[in-house]
Amino acid sequence: MASSLSFSSSSSPLSFHSPNPHTSVTSPSHRKSLFYPITPRSIAVCCSSSSPFTEWNSLERHQRDRWAYQENGIGGRASLVCDKANEIALQLPELKKLLEALRSRREEGGGGGGRGPGSVALVGTGPGDPELLTLKAVRAIERADLVLYDRLVSNAVLDLVGPAARLLYVGKTAGYHSRTQEEIHELLLSFAEAGANVVRLKGGDPLVFGRGGEEMDFLQQQGIHVNVIPGITAASGISAELGIPLTHRGVANSVRFLTGHSRNGGTDPLYVAEHAADPDSTLVIYMGLSTLPGLVSKLLNFGLPHGTPAVAVERGTTPQQRIVFAELKYLVNEVKLAQLLSPTLIIIGQVVALSPLWPLSSEKSVGVCNGAVMHQSN
Repeated sequence: MASSLSFSSSSSPLSFHSPNPHTSVTSPSHRKSLFYPITPRSIAVCCSSSSPFTEWNSLERHQRDRWAYQENGIGGRASLVCDKANEIALQLPELKKLLEALRSRREEGGGGGGRGPGSVALVGTGPGDPELLTLKAVRAIERADLVLYDRLVSNAVLDLVGPAARLLYVGKTAGYHSRTQEEIHELLLSFAEAGANVVRLKGGDPLVFGRGGEEMDFLQQQGIHVNVIPGITAASGISAELGIPLTHRGVANSVRFLTGHSRNGGTDPLYVAEHAADPDSTLVIYMGLSTLPGLVSKLLNFGLPHGTPAVAVERGTTPQQRIVFAELKYLVNEVKLAQLLSPTLIIIGQVVALSPLWPLSSEKSVGVCNGAVMHQSN
């Protein structure tokens, strides 16, 4: 998987199926913290700790996936599994039954030679807001027999899956991978070979830090047709939500996407080179919350100005969105104070100050932004 990406400015056969109009916007605590209403999608998490995404312990997720677990013998309802170590083993019998049903239907309706293998669609679901899905993505989701989805696919997106599709969680989070990448490859292959229309849902864009390229390469080598349906990557969706242009004439002439992942769970990001500290470029860091101190330290050591505007956005474009604005030298401390959680996207560069939400552009104690009153909190 590439560690950075740079851009220049120049019907289905199986059957299944904002509470608070405020956002939290934080600037360095020793200067001021601003809280003001903007859009219904930008809501402070202090009012709601529930996540819109499909974390392992999400009750909604288990309710969607309950077909895949062994029957508990009480009223024919599947039990909810609370033991991560046994989750895969408990799912296997039902997965095998589903495969057998698909293969039988393929043989019965194939007219001798069968209808051939199914297909796999790698579908990007964007940063979380279901309204950011493409029409092509929605149509693929509606036609699916089986949907394999990641942790960063929002529950609102899963609500669009039709009653005919089975859902299976294959997400990964720090310290827990529900399935290895190799197991995901085999699941995609097995169901496609059985004649299913398989949809692999990924947060953001499937080919931007999503390992979609690995899945596409594996399946194509096995003779399976793969259709990649792009999604709005978090960098574009979240920056647009905040009114931040990733490139801007005279301010930033390029944008670079970096992964904040570290090697073997370390504290330093995989890739922060000297040329990343370019004051004329915009940096967007994915999955960088745990390695943020190391990343900021390296950028400052490589010469990026201490006062460079930056923003960290938790659960961007969802009703639980939280935002922390800060100059680069204060960013680590302010993110810690706000106790931001994953997923958090980080944008660093002069373009951040172009956002109408950037709180450091004025030292007035009370001002107006987008028609909303901003209040200073000492």
